[in-house]
Amino acid sequence: MLFVTVGTQFPFDRLVRAVDAACAAGLIDEPVVAQIGNSLYRPRHMNHVAEVAKNQYDDYFRQASAIIGHAGIGTISMAMRLNKPLLVMPRLAKYGEVVHDHQVDIAEKFGSAGHILVAQDELKLPQKILELRTFVPVPRTAQPEMVVARMMQFLQEQQSQKEAE
Repeated sequence: MLFVTVGTQFPFDRLVRAVDAACAAGLIDEPVVAQIGNSLYRPRHMNHVAEVAKNQYDDYFRQASAIIGHAGIGTISMAMRLNKPLLVMPRLAKYGEVVHDHQVDIAEKFGSAGHILVAQDELKLPQKILELRTFVPVPRTAQPEMVVARMMQFLQEQQSQKEAE
């Protein structure tokens, strides 16, 4: 089963429509369950619900062979924690899908590290769906030393600014 998730805050019709089209075209060869939030588009080629309870959402995520979703940090974190292949398409402010284009940066960061696959738009999604079949995410390793170093740098910069005032 492939699980599609778009969250619940803003509609994400571009992704829902593109995955539905991929199902119609036969690019997805397994059952699909889609959590479509308050999207206006209603899929015709995949099972869908607007929202699911947290425990059901977690079950779908665990049972899925792969996930397709928006580039929200919660979705990415869960996929990495469960070692699930994840294909994301960032929401864009120009379409009213999000307030700020932060998902573009998040997708780029995790995609370039090999943790996720990224389709920057719906035209690139079909090819990425084909890649998702064999995609194996690079596991993320904790780097506490790097976090501490960044925190120290930040604190030093704050101290320098305070002394300059």
